Amino acid sequence: MDMPQRPMPPEDMLEDTGIRFEPAHDLVEWARSSFIDETADLLNEDHAHLRFASIGALWTNVPNGKNGRSIVGQCEMGLPPAGKWSRSRIELQLQQWFGDVPHFLLTFDAHYASTCSDAEFCALVEHELYHCGQERDPFGAPKFRRDGSPAFGVRGHDVEEFVGVVRRYGADAANVRALVDAANRPPEISRASIGHVCGTCQLRVA
Repeated sequence: MDMPQRPMPPEDMLEDTGIRFEPAHDLVEWARSSFIDETADLLNEDHAHLRFASIGALWTNVPNGKNGRSIVGQCEMGLPPAGKWSRSRIELQLQQWFGDVPHFLLTFDAHYASTCSDAEFCALVEHELYHCGQERDPFGAPKFRRDGSPAFGVRGHDVEEFVGVVRRYGADAANVRALVDAANRPPEISRASIGHVCGTCQLRVA
């Protein structure tokens, strides 16, 4: 199946030496029409709960990294827990960008997005969408709020995420070749490298 035409970051952002964060409304629309909506071109039912979620996305030219590795994508809750002023400042900025406070905020490195392959970009976006989770009750069932809407929360990685991304894009495009190779060798413990380019994963590393 052919991949739908992907959105690209603003060209002037790539050469700008100043700090830039810009809303990527077309990226969210593309992600929904590509992966989330019932009629999506590359439908992934693992993201079905996101049909009820509001999602904001940003391009940035600010380099990010940890432990010598570049971070090119990150997922956060729209309003992180913070002090009153910090939370209010973030809320104001999100309203100015998106008109409201989204459930999830995705941020993508503009330089990486402008040079990676279509498969790598799709794998990155879906990787971050897998972080946009639905909370679970003590029995492991999807959790809902009193009004019947899903209870959202940022989740870490599980087998479902790795299987989903590798199934759809392959180990190389999903950047988890080491994991697949390890599975084909005598048992070894190895962390999948896709987590190294995701800020959400890095925040969860002890």
